[in-house]
Amino acid sequence: MSSSSPSLDTLLTWIRTESPTHDRAGVNLMMDLVVAQMQDSPVAVERIPGTEGLGDVLVLRAGPQTAEPGLLVMSHLDTVHPVGTIENDLTLRIEDDRLYGPGIYDMKGGAWFALEAFKEVARKGTAARPMVFLVTPDEEIGSPITRPMIEDLGRRSAYALVTEPARDGGQIVTARKGVGRFDVHVEGRPAHAGSRHKEGRNAVYEAARQILAIEALTDYARGITTTVGMVSGGTAVNTIPQHCRFPVDLRVETVADGEAVTAALLGLKSSNPDFKVSVSGGMNRPPYERTESTAKLFDHAKSLAAEIGFDLVSAPRVGGGSDGNFTAALGIPTLDGLGIDGDGAHTLQEYGLISSIAPRQKLMARLLETLR
Repeated sequence: MSSSSPSLDTLLTWIRTESPTHDRAGVNLMMDLVVAQMQDSPVAVERIPGTEGLGDVLVLRAGPQTAEPGLLVMSHLDTVHPVGTIENDLTLRIEDDRLYGPGIYDMKGGAWFALEAFKEVARKGTAARPMVFLVTPDEEIGSPITRPMIEDLGRRSAYALVTEPARDGGQIVTARKGVGRFDVHVEGRPAHAGSRHKEGRNAVYEAARQILAIEALTDYARGITTTVGMVSGGTAVNTIPQHCRFPVDLRVETVADGEAVTAALLGLKSSNPDFKVSVSGGMNRPPYERTESTAKLFDHAKSLAAEIGFDLVSAPRVGGGSDGNFTAALGIPTLDGLGIDGDGAHTLQEYGLISSIAPRQKLMARLLETLR
């Protein structure tokens, strides 16, 4: 695909349509573009109104009308970049093979060409199984409103294909860490920092002790990481703080480790009875473990890529989660990282490689045609 391709013009329109997760109007404009893209094709479009102030959900159906388990393709159209990024910090531009713009890599590029492949296979009538394409508005915040839908569709599917971006030169994803989110609240006793210091119980001090214990749960050999990236506490520099709060990010490779570390975090207590420590939260995305069935799915994709003319490589386990974690945890063979190649996700240097679009679009089409 060349930089002057008429097809690329429609992708540029996608990138110009900024769609941060909490901008419902922007996300729904993206959903409008998908609906328009499916016009004049044998694709049934179901649009489900979003809840909790988030955008709508699209369920696209095509292929054989049978009761057998189908093929589930998943893309999200929300991004992390605030509105205005494209005008000021990450302008839409093409530099050689690189297409720069907010959300091009994560994951509008992959979603766009996967929809093109889906439509092509639907028109040709060559799908191997019933096809469902789920387009979601909330992946960047953990899929709070769409997880039940993902799991329901996953249970009725033989395979799941996820268009998150390719990794490190086009590598496919066959395993991801599970992700946990926790909130910790430490309550102490307020006091004047000068005249009544001894009477106070410094919540920030106790939070620091708890943070050291939490960070000590990190075990690189087992693939466990705990991170406290923000801390909020106190009201004034001369007041012993009564409250301190901080979130915890947890990443694990196995369900067992997720359960063990979750129990440790939820069981945090202070050794000093004058402090109260409260913890809420849990695993947001279960681990996506590489199974024998997923390995076979990758081998099939690799052979198709070879026929198309490129080498498909499986990336090492990825630390970030995706909606593929949900289907993989159900035992559904799941292939992720099928989106555009590039780099710079969530940064102001985000770009996709134009040359990766055509071959990876062909790969998606061939997967839809051959996965029996």
